[in-house]
Parts: sequence; C-alpha cells; structure tokens
Amino acid sequence: MRRFGWFNATSLTLGLAFLYLPVVILVIYSFNASKLVTVWAGFSTKWYGELFRNEAFLDAAWVTLKVAFLSSTLATALGTMAAHVLVRAGRFPGRTLFSGVIYAPLVMPEVITGLSLLLLFIGIGLDRGVLTIVLAHTTFSMCYVSVVVSSRLVTFDRSLEEAALDLGCTPFDAFRLVTLPIIAPAVVSGWLLAFTLSLDDLVIASFTSGPSATTLPIKIFSSVRLGVSPEINALSTILIAIVSIGVIAASLASKRSAIRGQRDRRSAVRVP
Repeated sequence: MRRFGWFNATSLTLGLAFLYLPVVILVIYSFNASKLVTVWAGFSTKWYGELFRNEAFLDAAWVTLKVAFLSSTLATALGTMAAHVLVRAGRFPGRTLFSGVIYAPLVMPEVITGLSLLLLFIGIGLDRGVLTIVLAHTTFSMCYVSVVVSSRLVTFDRSLEEAALDLGCTPFDAFRLVTLPIIAPAVVSGWLLAFTLSLDDLVIASFTSGPSATTLPIKIFSSVRLGVSPEINALSTILIAIVSIGVIAASLASKRSAIRGQRDRRSAVRVP
C-alpha cells in the first residue's frame, strides 16, 4: 500500500481550498452587517430578511422553479421515448439523422442554440416568456435524459418484456408494467439532471426570456454587473444549503438502501 505522503496531503489541501474556500467566504460574508461585501462590520442576518422582502428576486425564483419543473418533466418524457426508439427500434430510414438531432445539443455551443431558438420564436411570432424558456430548456436538456435512459436500456434484460408479452400483455402494457419500473432510477436521474440544468442555465434563457419572465440566474447576473450585493450572498448561501441538504439526503438514502440490500441477501442465504 502506498503511503499518503506530505506531497499528496498538500496537493489535496490546496485542491480543496481552491474549490471550497471561495464558497466558505461567500457564506461568511452573507452574515456581514455592512453593505460593503468586502468590509466586515459584525454578524447580522438582516440581508436574509431583505432578500425575502425583495419581490424581484422572489418572482425570478418562482419563474425559475416553474420553468425547471415543466421543462424537466417534458424533457424526461420526450427523452425517454427517444431513447426507447434509438435502442429498441433497430435500423430504420433516417436513424442517423434522428440520433444526430437528439445528440446535437450536447456538442453545440449554448450561444448557437439560444440564438437559433430566438430566431425561430421571432419567425413564428411567439412572444418571449415562460413558454419560450420552457421550450428552449426542453430542447437542450432532452438529449441528456436520452443519454441516461439509453445507457440503462442497453443493459436491460429483454426476456422480461418477452415473458410479459407471452402472458398476454400488449407492448404498451409491457413497457408500462415491466420496463418502466425497472428503468425508473434512470428516468428519475434524467429528470433530476434536466431540472438542475434548467436551474443553472443563463445563456439560453437570456436569448429566450422576455420582460415578463426573468429567471433567477439572469436576475443574479444583472445585479452582479452593477455590483455585488449582500442579498446575493444570502441567496447564494440558501442555494448552497439546499444543495448540501439534497446531497446529504441522497447519500443517506443510498447508504440505507445498500444496508437493506445486504440484510436481504443475508436473510436469503440463511433460509434453508
């Protein structure tokens, strides 16, 4: 076994400091009493109160959550169907074009995607707002869902579907009752990935949003250009707390599931 020497320890410490020290400083200064984010003037939580009284930030947060939920749900449905066609349909005319259209947003710059969608919405006379942002986010996040679900369908045991068909299920019932429950973890992972991408998107939303619909990343970016406000530190701290709680909860759930699986296997072995 290789020793964990001073060089490895120093590299690890510097790497973690580079990644997380700015986050720690941001959290600390979110409790700063001074309006100047670079001058410490004592501990205070007043900026959290100011944040929850800021209607612009609250409206932007509501729009962001609504767009993320709608776009991720639509992208999950479309991406799952696209993955099923790519994996199960075999060779068909236009397969190469279809797969290229599905996977194009993975490699296409977001600026090009946002500009092309903007021109499309202008060409068809669709006013920019929540609907256009949802359509744009669905367009670029659907491919990620398709990749995740496709990787699960490739390793899926098709004999289970064939058994369901032999027992009288229609192809739709076999997919609904057999395939979908088994690939559900991949579908949920795709939904979470699409939801996260929608929450984080700035470039595409800046092209497809209108005056009546401003997402939280756009609002934060606009505010930062005028100077960093302590309210932004407070908002960022809240987002960090939500993400941390989600990661911890997912880790605990995964650990409990692994422990439960080990217990079930041990019980199965003990049964004569």
